[in-house]
Amino acid sequence: MSRSLKAHLLLVLITLIWGANFVVIKTSLADISPLFFNAIRMSLAAVVLAVAFYRELPRLTPGALRSGLLVGIFLFVGNELQTTGLKYTTPSKSAFLTGVSVVLVPLFLALFWKRGINRWSAAGVAMAFVGLYLLTVPASTGAGLNLASMNHGDLLTLGAAVVFAFHIIFIGHVTQQQRWQQITVIQVAVTASLMILTVPLAEKVAVVWSARVFWGIGITGFLSLALAFSVQAWAQQFTPPTHTALIFSLEPVFAWITSFLFLGERLGARSGVGALCILAGVLMSEEKGGAESMAVMPDHAGVPAHPEDDEPEVRT
Repeated sequence: MSRSLKAHLLLVLITLIWGANFVVIKTSLADISPLFFNAIRMSLAAVVLAVAFYRELPRLTPGALRSGLLVGIFLFVGNELQTTGLKYTTPSKSAFLTGVSVVLVPLFLALFWKRGINRWSAAGVAMAFVGLYLLTVPASTGAGLNLASMNHGDLLTLGAAVVFAFHIIFIGHVTQQQRWQQITVIQVAVTASLMILTVPLAEKVAVVWSARVFWGIGITGFLSLALAFSVQAWAQQFTPPTHTALIFSLEPVFAWITSFLFLGERLGARSGVGALCILAGVLMSEEKGGAESMAVMPDHAGVPAHPEDDEPEVRT
């Protein structure tokens, strides 16, 4: 199996984990305030990664520190904007507006890095965007997503989409120049530190230390954060940012499937069509848009700075 194919499959896997986590997080938040929950599970992930990659810590370079700090700030700001915005907007709007990053990644690459996108990848992005709308915005809202009525929560969530788009782009860039293990540890440690510092300022902490809270922190800290960010950092050495954004658009599809399986949530034919559109967009880009890779990746794409790093290994 080629590294590129392995990278794409692993990105699908972590997107599945993120989508399935909605059920776990929804259950946990009944007993704990959201930002405090984020800070604890991100701190757990930072400790796990520091232990897993302890050999990398003495070899940290100034370049890796700067790069990890940059992507860590993007990760922190994106999470905080998304979580805060969700307090003032609906879940459907939040899911759709966050998914706008699938369009913003190729747009930003074209505007700021003069990177092209071929017609198949562009068609895949467009189809995935339509699918996101159908999947996340229910028909019962009448005219659908009324952008004219956007409140500050919607604007915060849209800001999160912008930040996440830059995060995807910069992760792909810095892992071409620095060791992905170091970038993973630093970005999560930076995010955890900033979350801990800002929790007292952003919310009134409330927690009941129930079994579901401990399970939620453990499962999401190990899987959706420590493992997932390690996989993302490794895989984006071999995956164009536009493809990564398209794969991440599968998150609401997996969330929809797990909600159906474990919570009995039924979203109807419209959501099913949306999910199929997203899948079709991803497959279209993967099957027909492969030539885009050389057009959008940074210099030396597909050739990691450290070729001995064949696979992400997180020993937990």
